Amino acid sequence: MSSTGRAFRLEEVSFEQLPGWQTDDPSSLLPAMQSVLSHLRRAKPYRTGALGLSAQELSALLEKADETSFKGAGSARLFFENHCVAFKIAPSHGKSGFVTAFYEPELAVAAKPDATFRYPIYRRPSDLVDLDDANRPSDMDSSYVFGLQHNAKISPYPDRGEIDRGYLDGRGLEIAWAKSKVDLFFVHVQGAARLVYGDGTIRRITYAAKAGHPFSAVGRLLLDRGELDPATISMQTIRQWLNDHPDKVDEVLWHNRSYIFFRDADVEGLELGPIAAAKVPLIAGRALAVDRLIHTFGFPFYIHSQSLTHLDDGRPFARLMLALDTGSAIVGPARGDIFTGSGDEAGERAGTVRNNADFYILIPREAAERYR
Repeated sequence: MSSTGRAFRLEEVSFEQLPGWQTDDPSSLLPAMQSVLSHLRRAKPYRTGALGLSAQELSALLEKADETSFKGAGSARLFFENHCVAFKIAPSHGKSGFVTAFYEPELAVAAKPDATFRYPIYRRPSDLVDLDDANRPSDMDSSYVFGLQHNAKISPYPDRGEIDRGYLDGRGLEIAWAKSKVDLFFVHVQGAARLVYGDGTIRRITYAAKAGHPFSAVGRLLLDRGELDPATISMQTIRQWLNDHPDKVDEVLWHNRSYIFFRDADVEGLELGPIAAAKVPLIAGRALAVDRLIHTFGFPFYIHSQSLTHLDDGRPFARLMLALDTGSAIVGPARGDIFTGSGDEAGERAGTVRNNADFYILIPREAAERYR
């Protein structure tokens, strides 16, 4: 199938052609599928991505799953084999897809600032407005989906550097205060966190909005400057470089002009992942962030990476996942971010994932006829 104007094509494959399919156990996806179905029944549908798959078509598949009992790996695989058609996503540049990973950090915080806890976590400000083609100024890039509204004028919102230098001081937008600017920056990158207060109280926050500026990877900046080795770059090596060069932290972090605002999230069910863009809890190892301009939340993707082995005890990564989140750096039809869980151990797993991968999307049989 030729996807005109979207720089990729879909190639139908059999389930027997999915590497590792016969050993995967997708039964753990059922709770997430039920959560997505519940959300779609009570809230507005997910936005349809450029691929053209709708939330209505997803709901039909989820209704069938809700009526089915997954009695282990075999029955779960059989459900998808009976009700879906697998398509490989083939980018037109001929290269394979690419995966990274993300997690939910735990961040030590205080309710009030002091000499140790000095870096604020902000709620969404009232002068930040959503932009679309109807209200975006003609001279503003179409990638900006948020902007600053002052009286009747809309302009780009202040960026990371301007906000760090005090643009939001005195507005009472602080959720809490962190003691490490670097740790807080990586919370921005992840888009969610568990806040841990000195008395043991845990508070959960998640993405609410962003300042609107494009995401610029600080790792790429450090590579371009020759500060890090392309063969070993990871979240851990970036962190270490920043810790070793405290006098350059602001300069490097401000290179990423994107700034994230947060809101409170439900603390109940800490064994579950955070509620992300699809408005349902993420499942460790089974939730995938995708480019929402192309893909529609909730659809199943099968990801295979021969080189990604540390998440599965030395075996190549081969799992069915659900598209439940997105991110500023997740751009392209075969680009994904794997949710590895919460806490430091999950962060260690996530930090070194930078692997080529093959992406397959499972499309409900009725809808699949359009793509054959």
